[in-house]
Order: sequence, then C-alpha cells, then structure tokens
Amino acid sequence: MRKSLSSCLLSVLGFVAGGLVLLGLLIQLVPYGRNHTNPPVLAEPAWDSPQTRATFFRACADCHSNETVWPWYSHIAPVSWLVQRDVEEGRRAFNVSEWGRGENKGDDAAETVQKGTMPPAMYLLTHPAARLSPAEKQAFIQGLLATFGGEGGEGGGEGGVEGNGYEEEGD
Repeated sequence: MRKSLSSCLLSVLGFVAGGLVLLGLLIQLVPYGRNHTNPPVLAEPAWDSPQTRATFFRACADCHSNETVWPWYSHIAPVSWLVQRDVEEGRRAFNVSEWGRGENKGDDAAETVQKGTMPPAMYLLTHPAARLSPAEKQAFIQGLLATFGGEGGEGGGEGGVEGNGYEEEGD
C-alpha cells in the first residue's frame, strides 16, 4: 500500500511539473514584452555637465530614455512583460530622448532621487551599477537641479538640444 501511494504521488508530481514546463513554454509565445527596439533620440535637455548626463545614463536611462539596454532576462516571459511595462511607463512619465515634449518635464527628477524613490529598489537589485554613493547622489541631485530646475535649481532645460544636449566649453 505504501509503495503504491508513493508511486501515485510521484506520478502526480511528475504530471504537475510537466504541466508547469509546458505552461512556461507556452507563455513564451505571448508577443508582449518582445519589442526591444528603441525609438530614435529626438532631442536631449541641455545638461549642466557631462558628469550629470553620464550619471543619468548609468542610473536612469534604461527606463527614462530611448537608449534602453535590454538585459538577457527581458527576453523571457513573464519577466519580459514586467520589464516592458516599466520601460513604457518610465518613458511616458519622463523621457530625456524626446526633450521638448509638452508633458515631459524634469523639475521633480532631483526630488525623486533625493527621496530614494528613483531608481526603484527592484531596478537596483538587477543593476548594481545604478547604485550611487552618497557623494555621487548629492552631486547628481545638484546636477539635476541645475539641468531641470526645481527647488533651488536654476535650470529648466525646456529647450531641446539636438545631439548630446550639453555644450562643450568654447562653443
């Protein structure tokens, strides 16, 4: 009796495991989360410095620009669905590659970094390079304020600048 119960349980577990594998393979056929083409860069803000721009691209650009670097796991459902949704929402809220769009403003960028809501904790788990030291974070916040304005900032970045968006000295 004991032996047949064990073999029955193993059969059920095998059937469930096979079903899960089949389900995992089938969800790969869902087309959402597979569009990993980046739209063209139309214009960038007038960055206050190359350092602010570099830090932004290190910590924020995957979701807030048209220059997303799509990691390997962004090709495997259901994770691909979450990554695609995050990038779409991030670009819709704030996109430095489409600067000059009416609803695209950076005046709260420094505040979200200061509060720690950006970059999100889930993003930092898979992108350790986006972690900023306290000194990097302070310099970045000052750069964002200078570029986009906000409390205490002089920037505004309202006019789009074609290309890289910052001016070299002597231009």
